[in-house]
Amino acid sequence: MLAILYAIISGISMTLQGVFNTKLEEKVGTLETNVIVQGTALIVTLIIVMFFGKGSFKNVKDVNKIYLLGGVLGVIIIFTVMRSIGAMGATCGIAIILVAQLASAGVVDAFGLFGVEKISFHLREFIGIAIMI
Repeated sequence: MLAILYAIISGISMTLQGVFNTKLEEKVGTLETNVIVQGTALIVTLIIVMFFGKGSFKNVKDVNKIYLLGGVLGVIIIFTVMRSIGAMGATCGIAIILVAQLASAGVVDAFGLFGVEKISFHLREFIGIAIMI
């Protein structure tokens, strides 16, 4: 149940972030907005880690190096979300983003990419995805 709540909060937050970033971009520029967004995220996360962090940065050397591209993907995500929402509005832009997320998540799950456990897709799953789209 908690996972569902996290997903709902994530969806709402992603929508708000996309709209806020797009409005910020109009005043300060695309790349500058990306720096502000990533910078504030870094500061907030560092504060949270100082008080609640239980992991260890030392373990990063043991991680598959491709997983370190999450920050690069964040830059791409922020840029492309701002551009799509700016051009199409929040509803249309996010609708297309959701379809792309569903399709790419399905590929990752179906083929077990990046160390994710492989999930079998049957007609029921394809129908569910089609209904969501």
